[in-house]
Amino acid sequence: MPSFTTKLASAADIPIIIDIHKNTWEPTYREILSQEQIRFMSDKFYSPEALESSMSENRHQFHILLADDMACGFASVSKESNNHYKLQKIYVLPSCQGTGAGKYLIMHVETFVREKGAQTISLNVNRYNKARSFYEKMAYQVIREEDIPVGPYWMNDYVLEKKLI
Repeated sequence: MPSFTTKLASAADIPIIIDIHKNTWEPTYREILSQEQIRFMSDKFYSPEALESSMSENRHQFHILLADDMACGFASVSKESNNHYKLQKIYVLPSCQGTGAGKYLIMHVETFVREKGAQTISLNVNRYNKARSFYEKMAYQVIREEDIPVGPYWMNDYVLEKKLI
């Protein structure tokens, strides 16, 4: 088993985030979304400019997951209110899935936001994404469905939430 650590990302780490994105999105979404929608959403959310804006303007805090000092995943989180944070993104390279990497990363994020005063954390997951079962194993519960327009497409999601106290 690899040894996992994390580091808080900065704008200098955007190329690492983009590389992980490129290697996770297509395998994750190819059975759920069209190639056109994957490309559209990749351009919208994972261009260097979009990621920099997420970090600076939207104050998303990105965390890079390292397995034996090699980047293998990332997560981003944002403060929604004094006691609630949202897990905006979490991706682990396919080669690291099944090693405990995802569990390590999500637990790291939960500890990070708990230390900042969070009592709850939420996330969105596509209604057809197999990751839903992972989140449920991590004690997240579906609280509602949400359909979000993104350009000419829709994100058909479940919103899941976990109590941290």
